Amino acid sequence: MRVLYHLSLSPFCRKVRILLHEKKMEFDLRAEQVWDRRPGFLALNPAGEVPVLVEPDGAAVCDSTTICEYLDEIEPEPRLIGGEPPERAEIRRLVAWFDRKFNREVTENLVGEKIDKRFLGRGVPDSSAIRAGLANVHVHLDYIGYLIRDRRWLAGDELSLADITAAAHLSAVDYLGDVPWEEHEEAKDWYARIKSRPSLRPLLADHIPGAPPPKHYADLDF
Repeated sequence: MRVLYHLSLSPFCRKVRILLHEKKMEFDLRAEQVWDRRPGFLALNPAGEVPVLVEPDGAAVCDSTTICEYLDEIEPEPRLIGGEPPERAEIRRLVAWFDRKFNREVTENLVGEKIDKRFLGRGVPDSSAIRAGLANVHVHLDYIGYLIRDRRWLAGDELSLADITAAAHLSAVDYLGDVPWEEHEEAKDWYARIKSRPSLRPLLADHIPGAPPPKHYADLDF
């Protein structure tokens, strides 16, 4: 069976988990404490980062987007990077938007400061970074609202890796209760649709010891 090495609140790991569930591909989920620099894990990925997908034959695939592209090739149904070249380009553009821009401006400033520093013993959270993350999230929620005014999903009429990537990041931030959904109804409606999909329910069951999520986190109706 496939094995996915992950960290629970890593949006990059969450992206792969959602895609695997959308494709109904069975896999074993294993938490990897990357800070331990375990030799066996470093043999799979010398970069020492999750996610890492290990195939039944032992082949390891690293990097969340690489894993998702790989899985979409070997299991084309449902196609999550589909359509004509312009449509696929738009999906990839939005994947990069959330994995790079959103991650840098929001995820790292909130999840990184509030959770990663706490559990990795990297000092106290930077209050200025947290304020920046709380301010920046509004810009991205507005952008989601803009995108779905003329589209059913972020990149077009079909659910795609763009939606999965955005939901992965937002679900990690929402675990902290830091997404102002009530101020962004269009983004909230989109998230409610993807949040209700069976592929997200295993993520909504995640609990970090000592850091429980807010009550609305797993509520499909908010």
